[in-house]
Amino acid sequence: MKMNAVEAGLLLNKVREVNPLVHNITNYVVTNFTANGLLALGASPVMADSRAEVEEMAAIAGALVLNIGTLNERTAEAMVLAGKAANRNGIPVVLDPVAAGVTKLRSLTAQRILKEVNVSVIRGNAAEIASLIGESAESKGVDAGASKGNVKDLAVRAARKLDAIIAVTGATDYITDGREVVSVDNGDPILTKVTGTGCLLSSSVAAFLAIEKNMLHAASAALAVYGTAAELAAADTLGKGPGSFQIEFINRLSTVTAQDLAERARFEKGGL
Repeated sequence: MKMNAVEAGLLLNKVREVNPLVHNITNYVVTNFTANGLLALGASPVMADSRAEVEEMAAIAGALVLNIGTLNERTAEAMVLAGKAANRNGIPVVLDPVAAGVTKLRSLTAQRILKEVNVSVIRGNAAEIASLIGESAESKGVDAGASKGNVKDLAVRAARKLDAIIAVTGATDYITDGREVVSVDNGDPILTKVTGTGCLLSSSVAAFLAIEKNMLHAASAALAVYGTAAELAAADTLGKGPGSFQIEFINRLSTVTAQDLAERARFEKGGL
């Protein structure tokens, strides 16, 4: 089936029906927000990062998220152990390379994960994705930066070089396996005013990967659902600021429907 709003709605309903376990090794700034967001979406979150248990947890999860937002040597080791366990058990892995390219530790850790773990989907902004393939980019700490050149072309180059689904998110999101590209044009600028929205997005992608084998479609559907929920929440809280938006966004992740997607999801798909 061609990626469209109907398929996205079907996958959203399947996430809620299956209630997949999503194992997150993520940064401590966003653990509560991420867990609540996944629960609202219909998934079941677990936030285990001890090296003593990550292999067991990854083996029983529907998907694994590796997020380097508040990176340290302990969690870096846990990520590699969990990633290898997920690979052994056929569990999809999502990498969120937060601020890759900003410091040596982040860059080296991201490269180590890509070398030692078979990553299914990499979700990041243009600057982060560019850094993974050695291209120049602009970045401001963990905030979104800009890559030089065309973002769609960047995503394709990264997918081919890293042999993974690449989801470059921004004003327009581009998702590609290196052969086909899906663009998703949903969301609202206020997302950038709430910390952790990118991290929760990566975990939402993992929830869809847990229930759909076509990873390009799973990631595309996740981005459309997320962006649609953000648009609805922004409309509900217009003029009230990011605090009100954050609360309503969680609500909308819980109540967004296939009909909302039919009315609002904006996909474009094509070959290269």
